[in-house]
Amino acid sequence: MRVLVATDAWRPQINGVVRSLERMIAAAPDFGVTAQALTPEGFHQIGLPSYPDIRLALATRRALAARVAEFGPDHIHIATEGPIGWLTRAVCLAQKRPFTTSYHTRFPQYIAARWPIPESWSYRLLRRFHDPAAAVMVSTATVEDELRQHGFQNLVRWGRGVDLGLFHPRPQSVLDLPRPIFLSVGRVAVEKNLDAFLSLRLPGSKVVVGDGPARSDLQRAYPDVHFLGVKEGEELAAIYASSDVFIFPSLTDTFGIVLLEAAASGLPVAAFPVQGPRDVFAGSGAAVLDEDLRSAAMQALRVPHETCLELAGRHSWASSAAQFYGHIRRVAQQAGYLPREAGAASFTTFASGRGAERQGLSRRLPA
Repeated sequence: MRVLVATDAWRPQINGVVRSLERMIAAAPDFGVTAQALTPEGFHQIGLPSYPDIRLALATRRALAARVAEFGPDHIHIATEGPIGWLTRAVCLAQKRPFTTSYHTRFPQYIAARWPIPESWSYRLLRRFHDPAAAVMVSTATVEDELRQHGFQNLVRWGRGVDLGLFHPRPQSVLDLPRPIFLSVGRVAVEKNLDAFLSLRLPGSKVVVGDGPARSDLQRAYPDVHFLGVKEGEELAAIYASSDVFIFPSLTDTFGIVLLEAAASGLPVAAFPVQGPRDVFAGSGAAVLDEDLRSAAMQALRVPHETCLELAGRHSWASSAAQFYGHIRRVAQQAGYLPREAGAASFTTFASGRGAERQGLSRRLPA
């Protein structure tokens, strides 16, 4: 089975969408699938207004259809609602080809944070985008409920995972800073609500890992905060393990893979009681969720590291991939692109979420 993943989010961007899709493509052979990403690479690009680091493809439907035909997919998954996503959607509809989509980002809230555009307008446009999909993959029950209230249909669950081979506690610290160390990792942009963290009166040190359009303004406003820029791989994992509490001030993330990376590093989380943190940490005790973020941060210092590790251990990329390709396989079978018996053994083997780790999924991924 050949699966094409159409996405506007791709390297050099570093975010949860890119990480998730890279994981799914790397896991494809474990499910009898050949997967490839259709990205802005190879097309003329422009920077997203107000966020030039995000590049948008200037492609035509004809050019994109040629890229699709070149790969010859049995199934197409559309991961993002940007130019690549809309053009791929148009090609699928023109060819009467069933496809799946995924909802990663609460764009109505992100857009409202930047421009005076009502959320209802954004939801209407997003619903139009996703309505023709045979299945719309969402990360949590809260996101599913929210979208259903806005009229979305064909919603299915696709959870996320964490690389336990990379993110884990370490005996030595790489941060020579006064303790406790409060850490935030992610895109440095207005929708991440970083002011809510950086303005807190906390003991010790505040560290921010990541980059984005708000970084220069925040560095000027908070000169005592340590902005480390973009970090990946072992360097990022060591910073997690060297910190004391992970602060997640976002009010709009649908999931937040960084939450699992923090927990896998033995790092308790302090966050607002909103979707994302609420879904990830429900009943685990690995996070403190409070409208008073300072109170949450101080209480999180008392959370046992073992509690965090136990929570992270329940989320594997193998089980995430089993869900992802399970939905795709079902749609392909219903459309007649895949015999019902095809790949059944692979899905049975990996449904438990253990098979891909045994076969070295993490080793096939880029840092």
